[in-house]
Amino acid sequence: MIHVYYGDGKGKSTAAAGLAARAAGNGMRVMFVQFLKTDSSGERLSLEKLETVTLTPCPRELKFTFEMDEQEKQQASAMFRNLFERSVSAALSQRYDMIILDEIFDAVNEGMLGEGQVFEFIANAPASMEIIMTGHDPSERFIDTADYVTEFKKIRHPHDKGVSGRIGIEF
Repeated sequence: MIHVYYGDGKGKSTAAAGLAARAAGNGMRVMFVQFLKTDSSGERLSLEKLETVTLTPCPRELKFTFEMDEQEKQQASAMFRNLFERSVSAALSQRYDMIILDEIFDAVNEGMLGEGQVFEFIANAPASMEIIMTGHDPSERFIDTADYVTEFKKIRHPHDKGVSGRIGIEF
């Protein structure tokens, strides 16, 4: 089935990581793919300890897209297209039970991945594979295609008062 976790609230990646841990605890093979994130997120440090979870590489450093110039955006786009292509190829050929595409909606919305590429993967994925996608502002097509849709809505967040992200809480 297809899962969509989206919105401006905190917890989308955490929910996906929790689902990966639950699946791994039940012997399922999971591929965890993150877009627009670095390798220093806490969920990665936990998930890498689980035998049946495969984490794809993330860059050590990465600017937020609004901080990137055009050349940096083009480089990031090429990196994330390559990551997507390698990941879905591996997921299809190595018989994973679940693939998590964390922040994929943001990569699509920033023009770093084509929505058509993602739907081509969904169309070719085995019916037994759980596909989890997270991020902000998925298109109606993603929402209409999904079996599970959960919106995370921010009511209040310390960032609104200028508090920076905290290790173990926001990343």
